[in-house]
Amino acid sequence: MFIETEDTPNPATLKFLPGRAVMGDAGTVDFIDADAVSGRSPLAEALFALPGVSRVFMGHDFVSVTKADQADWAELRPLVLTALMDHFVAGTPVVAEGVGVTEEPIAPEDQEIVAQIKELLDTRVRPAVAGDGGDIVFRGYRDGIVRLTMQGACSGCPSSRATLKHGVENMLRHYVPEVVSVEQVEG
Repeated sequence: MFIETEDTPNPATLKFLPGRAVMGDAGTVDFIDADAVSGRSPLAEALFALPGVSRVFMGHDFVSVTKADQADWAELRPLVLTALMDHFVAGTPVVAEGVGVTEEPIAPEDQEIVAQIKELLDTRVRPAVAGDGGDIVFRGYRDGIVRLTMQGACSGCPSSRATLKHGVENMLRHYVPEVVSVEQVEG
């Protein structure tokens, strides 16, 4: 098994591509620390067992790992590669059933607006963010405010708030006039 590694805009995060589905069509999941795993993911547990791993994000076909400040990628990268290879060769599940991100309830009168927002996020934003080792997840919409969560490499990236306010908010306001602003919501 060959696992590719890519840098991300966040120097503390590397993107690992195992050449197969990680979450597949089940969405994404972001473990912000070892305490967030708690039996929810055998793969995340194995990665957090490594010294220096501070965050694990799982996307469609990749895993982004964020290191602690004192950790060195020269030492940590081979350990992460080994843990990923061992996991995929063993064939154990990536996450427990039902693990994922939840959305706030959407008012019936907002369903059409939310559908437009989600389509724009899926087609215009998510591919670029995934290319950087992260994801942007719709969490809710109310009174013109879109609530989003940045995950993976994007959650700790210094430019993520600027991306949300200047890039995503401007685009959504352009195509969906009902959108007033975008708000970042933590995991």
